[in-house]
Amino acid sequence: MNWISNVVRPKIRDFLARREVPENLWVKCPETGQMVFHKDLEANLYVIPASGYHMRMDAVTRLKNTFDDGAYEEVTLPEVAIDPLKFRDERRYVDRLKDARTKTGYQDAVKVATGLLTELPVTIAVQDFGFMGGSLGMAAGEAVVKGLETAAERGTPFIMFAASGGARMQEGILSLMQMPRTTAAIQELREAKKPYIVVLTNPTTGGVTASYAMLGDIQIAEPGALIGFAGPRVIEQTIREKLPDGFQRAEYLREHGMLDMVVHRHEMRDTLGRLCRMLTKAPALPPKGRLPRPQAA
Repeated sequence: MNWISNVVRPKIRDFLARREVPENLWVKCPETGQMVFHKDLEANLYVIPASGYHMRMDAVTRLKNTFDDGAYEEVTLPEVAIDPLKFRDERRYVDRLKDARTKTGYQDAVKVATGLLTELPVTIAVQDFGFMGGSLGMAAGEAVVKGLETAAERGTPFIMFAASGGARMQEGILSLMQMPRTTAAIQELREAKKPYIVVLTNPTTGGVTASYAMLGDIQIAEPGALIGFAGPRVIEQTIREKLPDGFQRAEYLREHGMLDMVVHRHEMRDTLGRLCRMLTKAPALPPKGRLPRPQAA
């Protein structure tokens, strides 16, 4: 009996037990409900093949898929005070920061890097929604300012990939101060006569939309991106009217003059390369067909 209980039954249980499946093995499309194998989604730059829905992309993957051969050099960012207001709601702000850093591996929501795009030196900043909703705090503000200053000093175009829920409430007025600071840094880049290109990704809202995200020389958005200051639900409740279909989506904003173009993620690298060369009056590359897409590591 002991042999059956101790050996046979555990082996039968192990054989019949459900195998553990990694949580991210399959991804569900928010629009259609289609299940997509994660590796297929990654190979397709996080665009759902059937629906074309653009999933969120983390900062490192975005940089690797934008720079030539996926090669770039990160810009060292200034350090800022952690939790200067000693903020606490249901949890301490320092604990939220610690969790976000553990989860993403980033120090804050914005990464800045320099490298080549279509063989032209550029500076790129990427806001990662995965880090506390891409919220704009002192560290993110310093990163954007540092990126703009680096572009002005090196004489390169500056490309900003924006994704944010707005200002970081845990930093109060210190967060809101980043709006005029980044605006002033954009003016310095303009005085250096270097282009500033903004790519709005899903979602870009709040104080980020009210500052550097809408001040580009050229405004681009990914398809279906939600772009606005207040959300559509808040607006409907305020004005007590039904909003038009597609309101605050990239295509709607392009039709109403708020954007210059809506570009599919597969075409983004080529488009940014052409724009940078045109705006800097750099000679066009010889026609070789579509630029090769760098492979994400």
